[in-house]
Amino acid sequence: MSRIDLREISLRESERVEWKDQVADISDVVACIVAFSNDFSNLGGGYVVCGAREIKDEHGFQKIEFTGLSSDRFREIENKALNVCAKKVDPPIVPMVEEIPIDNANHRVLVFIIPATGYAHSYRRDSKDASTYYVRISRKTIEARNGILRELLTRKKVLEPWDHRANSKASVADINLITLREYLQEMGLWEPSKSLEDYVSDTIQLSSFVPPLAVRNPLNRELHPRNVTLLLFCQNPTRFYSGAYTVFSVYKGIDRSEPTAERREITGTVVEQIQKMIDLLNAEAYIAYDKTSQRPNQAKYPIRALKEAVVNALVHRDYELNHPIRVTVFSDKIEIASPGGLPSAVDPIKFREGKASPFWRNQSLAYFTNKLQLSQSEGQGIPTILKVMREEGNPEPTFDIT
Repeated sequence: MSRIDLREISLRESERVEWKDQVADISDVVACIVAFSNDFSNLGGGYVVCGAREIKDEHGFQKIEFTGLSSDRFREIENKALNVCAKKVDPPIVPMVEEIPIDNANHRVLVFIIPATGYAHSYRRDSKDASTYYVRISRKTIEARNGILRELLTRKKVLEPWDHRANSKASVADINLITLREYLQEMGLWEPSKSLEDYVSDTIQLSSFVPPLAVRNPLNRELHPRNVTLLLFCQNPTRFYSGAYTVFSVYKGIDRSEPTAERREITGTVVEQIQKMIDLLNAEAYIAYDKTSQRPNQAKYPIRALKEAVVNALVHRDYELNHPIRVTVFSDKIEIASPGGLPSAVDPIKFREGKASPFWRNQSLAYFTNKLQLSQSEGQGIPTILKVMREEGNPEPTFDIT
């Protein structure tokens, strides 16, 4: 008896099923198999159904027509796909196969059952010079590129998280030891019995949650600081990350068509930028008097909400992009733009509601800012912004996720 009910999977979300009619190109089938195995969207794998096509019913809704495959075509597709998955996919994939009868006795439907794996699989198509990673985004199988590829490789542990990676262009001499000692003392991690140099090593961990601050090159034995180390303890991180600064602008009107009244570029460590931005935004958190309101004396912007938004922008931004954070004050609103889209693991709807599960783009950076009491505990930043704005009687914030 077949383990697959075609009618059942035809009702499942299309993200988990790819329907193929007569399969003109076996490479498309293998690309889908690779995408489901990579499981970028955490769906648990999927199905590639050959001998079926999507059509519309009389009401315009999706309907699946099971055309089936002849015996010869069935075996050809099965053998080719399994052969390619074994020889041209790295690491190889062995999908399960189901043969399902349909109303036409001369035809069968071929179903490849693909479980999610813990690996990042790549596929070298005959038409390409290099191997390609494929992922499933909504109803489509696409090549994983740029941020999506980095996130896939990071989640599959092929690539270290960005903040954990060593910067080969920097040395321990680029670390400001005075800043390091000051922050360590403030976090309660400083031990007088150790020298400052002891902390900048490839062996000493400040916490089980973060790796040592440096990495030793296995070839020349030189120490290189990690990205998080430079963001926190380097005098000027923009030497290594061109976008690691904040642009603060103030416009007198409600949009950018008005002349700029003020513009500043805020540089320094992530901690210094947070502190400078909070000082600047304190001037916007004044008490507004409105005798027509039921609450005539009201903070225009709760400073706690502004602080959480600034910390979130600096800690969870994508530092591989060379764009700065932009904090723009208008007469009727404040916009905070943080480079990098929302990670795919975070549900956009739950994020806007403040109910998303915690997810760190830069986990070590988040740990240090929490220890420095600059940020809330994990996952509390957005809920805090929503709660404070609501309690103060302010309009709800808007989250533009792009």
